[in-house]
Amino acid sequence: MKVIKYLLSLAVLFMIVSSFNGCGYNSLVSSEENIKSAWAQVENQYQRRADLIPNLVKTVEGAADFEKSVLTEVTEMRSKVGQTKLNVDDLNDPEKFQQYQQAQDKLSSALSRLLVVTENYPSLKANESFLQLQSQLEGTENRISVERKKFNEAVQVFNTSVRSFPTVITAKMFGFKEKPYFKGKEGSENAPDVNFDFKKKEDKKNK
Repeated sequence: MKVIKYLLSLAVLFMIVSSFNGCGYNSLVSSEENIKSAWAQVENQYQRRADLIPNLVKTVEGAADFEKSVLTEVTEMRSKVGQTKLNVDDLNDPEKFQQYQQAQDKLSSALSRLLVVTENYPSLKANESFLQLQSQLEGTENRISVERKKFNEAVQVFNTSVRSFPTVITAKMFGFKEKPYFKGKEGSENAPDVNFDFKKKEDKKNK
């Protein structure tokens, strides 16, 4: 009798496991874990960039007559990024995700402006420490772009499953929701507006 009960229990367990595989539950779990893994890599690169900024700012501060407003902007944007937290559990919240991305994109823009302005300072362009930091920062920006792309690819796989039949039924039953994507920075579709006012002022001084 005990043997029969044991076999029945195994049969029921097998049916339950099979039903989960058939309805797409396991594939949804696997896809969601891939998103979490991809997100961790995005966070790692953002943190690496944040760690580089203090040394970069300190090095640039040593340049005579450097535009303080540019340094202030970078420092403020880095502070805002630190205050804008996004846990892996918040990936279901499009509003929080957008706020996080906007903060990171604003920091990217501030850093870009900083590196553009440094072109006007020969002392910085000859500073070995600055050149190393600049190279590391540019490399990190590239890795951020790569990891964001991988994250979007993982989200696409998951979102497709969530919206497809029959997994859409399982998704609604177990609370799986579509995740937001990283999007291009606002205005990135337009040609950049380069301001030459600073260069004109320098030319006037040199005359």
